[in-house]
Amino acid sequence: MVAKLSGVMMGLLSELRYEPIAKRIRGHVDGTAVVDTHRALLVWEPKRVTPIFAVPEDELKTELIPGNADQAAAREYPIAIMLDAPPALDPRTSFSRHTTPGTPLTLRTGSTILPGAAFRPDDGALAGYVLLDFDAFSWYEDDEEIIGHPRDPFHRIDVRRSAARVSIQLEGITLAETAQACLLYETFLPPRFYLPPEDVRLDLMEASTTTTVCPYKGKASYYSYPESPKGQDIAWQYDSRFPDATQIHGLVCFFDEKVDVTVDGQLQRKSITPWS
Repeated sequence: MVAKLSGVMMGLLSELRYEPIAKRIRGHVDGTAVVDTHRALLVWEPKRVTPIFAVPEDELKTELIPGNADQAAAREYPIAIMLDAPPALDPRTSFSRHTTPGTPLTLRTGSTILPGAAFRPDDGALAGYVLLDFDAFSWYEDDEEIIGHPRDPFHRIDVRRSAARVSIQLEGITLAETAQACLLYETFLPPRFYLPPEDVRLDLMEASTTTTVCPYKGKASYYSYPESPKGQDIAWQYDSRFPDATQIHGLVCFFDEKVDVTVDGQLQRKSITPWS
């Protein structure tokens, strides 16, 4: 019997999943360390595509108070990762929207109170652990700060240079054209073309106030094409904080789902992603 590995992983999306990690994990609140452990787990609640940290409860340097998080007020953001993938939740879905049984907890450290920032799951495999809201803390793996969410050990990026002729158009206007693209391959996502800024019509675009973060690539700043309502936040550049994404630092990438991409004269089919 043979199994397509991506199908196996997607088939587990509706399950509660965890994986031990060897890194030293530290979480700070207002500059104070509330956890410092070598026994952390990565946990994916059902339908979640990104992991969060679970830490031994006996290593928390703070008080946990049972509390009733208002899950009804926590909006879900359903997404389709791929056409044939089961239902999933976008990472914008708040931590308090739990999809596995357990007890919401309020965390109190000094004068700081964080309602619903912790969660004690009922599943026996996670006995003695509590899940922590990534956004409520500043996080470090060993001595490096991490952003966005914990990195998934089963998720990676690869960047490869390409001499293919790539053209980007929106409503018939050419916004970029190059034969010096870098292709970024990311697990479960379509390839992205990262283009030298000198080959992008930045004179037709304007800087946006939008920013996003990616734990694998860094912090992104966006550009819009103001001549079309479809051009809002149409492209982005990453900063240079992560050395493992050096090849794309300063390059410009467009949402292939929203523009027309031609590669060596062939118009590409638009992908189905959470940004479609």
